[in-house]
Amino acid sequence: MTGSAFGTAHADVLVDNVNGVTGDGKGGVEHFEGFLIDDQGRIAQVFHKGDKRPKKVAYQVDGKGRNVVPGMIDAHGHVMATGFARMTLDLSMAKTLDEALSLVTAWSAAHPDLPWILGTGWNQVQWGLDRMPTAAELDRATGGKPAWLSRVDGHAGWANSAAIAAAGVTAATADPKGGAILRTAGSKAPAGVFVDGAMALIEARVPKPRPEDRDTAFGEAQLALLAEGVTAIADMGTSIEDWQAFRRAADLGNLRIRVVSYADSIDNMVLIGGPHPTPWLYGDKLKMNGVKLFLDGALGSRGAWLKAPYADAPGSTGLPRMNQTQLGNLMSRAAIDNFQIAVHAIGDEANATVLDSIAELSATYKGDRRWRIEHAQIVDPTDIPRFGQFGVIASMQPQHEASDRTMAEARLGPQRLTGAYAWKSIAATGAKLAFGSDTPVEPSEPFVGLAVAISREGADGQPTGGWQPQEILTREAALNAYTTGGAYAMFAEDRLGRIAKGYRADFLFVDVDPMTASPAQLRAARVSETWIGGQMAWSSAKDRVIPEKKVEEK
Repeated sequence: MTGSAFGTAHADVLVDNVNGVTGDGKGGVEHFEGFLIDDQGRIAQVFHKGDKRPKKVAYQVDGKGRNVVPGMIDAHGHVMATGFARMTLDLSMAKTLDEALSLVTAWSAAHPDLPWILGTGWNQVQWGLDRMPTAAELDRATGGKPAWLSRVDGHAGWANSAAIAAAGVTAATADPKGGAILRTAGSKAPAGVFVDGAMALIEARVPKPRPEDRDTAFGEAQLALLAEGVTAIADMGTSIEDWQAFRRAADLGNLRIRVVSYADSIDNMVLIGGPHPTPWLYGDKLKMNGVKLFLDGALGSRGAWLKAPYADAPGSTGLPRMNQTQLGNLMSRAAIDNFQIAVHAIGDEANATVLDSIAELSATYKGDRRWRIEHAQIVDPTDIPRFGQFGVIASMQPQHEASDRTMAEARLGPQRLTGAYAWKSIAATGAKLAFGSDTPVEPSEPFVGLAVAISREGADGQPTGGWQPQEILTREAALNAYTTGGAYAMFAEDRLGRIAKGYRADFLFVDVDPMTASPAQLRAARVSETWIGGQMAWSSAKDRVIPEKKVEEK
C-alpha cells in the first residue's frame, strides 16, 4: 500500500524497492534500496543491497523501483510573494511590450471590481527593449485605474500615471537613498519606473492584503512548492504579517512544508523572535533564524553595486542601499543576540563590502555564525578566497545564471565575468553552497536548477559546453547544494537534507535519477509524491498540478 495521504505518521513504515540516492554528509552521495520510518516521522534505518528488512511493519510502501531522493531545500525564496504572484497578473510570459499591455488590458477587464491593477514578472530585456517601459505606455492599457507592476527581479516597479498621482510623486520628488525614480528625457517628471528604494513611494499607496488574502497566498505558494519537490524553504524577508500567516496555517493543521524565516528588518526580527531566534515549532515545520538585509539591487535594473561602472551605463556603478558602517551596525545588532545574518549582495562591490563587514565582526562575534551572502552573483576573483576564510555560506540560485548570462555580459562586458556565478570557485575555498530559486523571480524548480548547475546551459542547450564552463559542478555537489547545503545554511543539518538515521523522513518519488539523467531529462523531471515527516504531503494523483511558469533572461 502507499500509506495515508496528508494524515498522521504511522509506526514502522517500510519504504522499499527504490532506487535511492542521498548526500552522505561528507560531500558525496550514497545509494540505498529502502528505509524504515518511525512513529515520529524520522528515519529509523536505511537499507542497502543485501540488508535484512524487518519482518513485521505496520505499513509497507513498494517503491516498484522508482527513484527516491531527499526533499529539496530551497535556500532562498519569497513564500508570500510566490503566492501573491499566482493571485495577480503574471507578465513573465510576455515576449514584447505590446503583449504585456494586452495582458494588462485583459486582466483589468476580467477584474473590474479591483481598485488597483497589480502584477509581477515584466522584463524589458525579454521584450528586446534597450530602455525601461513608461507610464504613458501603461496608461494605454489601464483605463485610468492605478496600476503597479513589479519587475521580474523584484527590484523595480512600473507605475501608470494614476498610481504616480496617487502616490503624490512629481518632478520635485527627490530620489530616495538607495533608489531611483527614472525621469522623462529632458525633464524631472517621473517616467514610470521606480528602482529599488524608490519603489516604496508607490507601494505605500497600494491596498494592503487582508489576513484572508495572505492565507490564500500561502496556500497557493505551498502547493506550488510541494509540486516541485520542495520540502523546506528559507523565506527571505519575512514580515510580521507573513509570520502570522504561517502560524495560522500551522494552527489549523495546514502547514505541510517547512519554513525557516529570515525577518525583513531588525524591527520584525525582534518582534518575531524577541531576544533570540525562535525554537523549532510545530514538529520542525517553522522557525525564525535571523534577518535578511539588502545591500544593493539587481543587475537587470542596474541596481547591483559594482566596483567599476556598468559597461552599458558608464555613468553608474549601481544603487547601494547603505554604506559599510551602516551595514556593520545592523549586522552587529542582529549578531549580538545570536540571530543569523543573510545579506543580499549581487555586485562585486556589494560582495566585497559584506565580506569586509564579516571580517570586522568576526573578531567580536565568535562561534558558529554561518554568515550568509544571498546571490553572490558577481564577485571579484580576489575576494573569492574570503568566502572560505570566514566560513561564509554562498546562497546562490543556478537558474539566475541561465536566465542572466546575456544580460550580465551586456552589463559588465566580457572582461569582468570571471567571478560571475562562480559556484565551483567559491566551493573550492571550503565555503558551503546552498542553492535555491529566489521564487517568484524564478520558478522554484530544483531539478531545473540541477540541470543548470551541471551544464551551465539554458533550456535551449546554449551555449554548447556551458557558459563559463570552469564553474560547472559535479552531480554530487549540485545535489548536495540543494539538500545538505541548504540544511546547513539554516542550522538544520542534524535533521534535514539527508535520508539517514535520525533525520526527518522528507523525500520525493521522482521520475529521474539525478546521478544519471541528462540536463534535458532533469529539466523535464516530474515529482509524483512529496513526503514530509513520514507523511505524504503532495501527490500528483491527488493534488492540483501546478502550471509551468518559465522566465527568460533578466
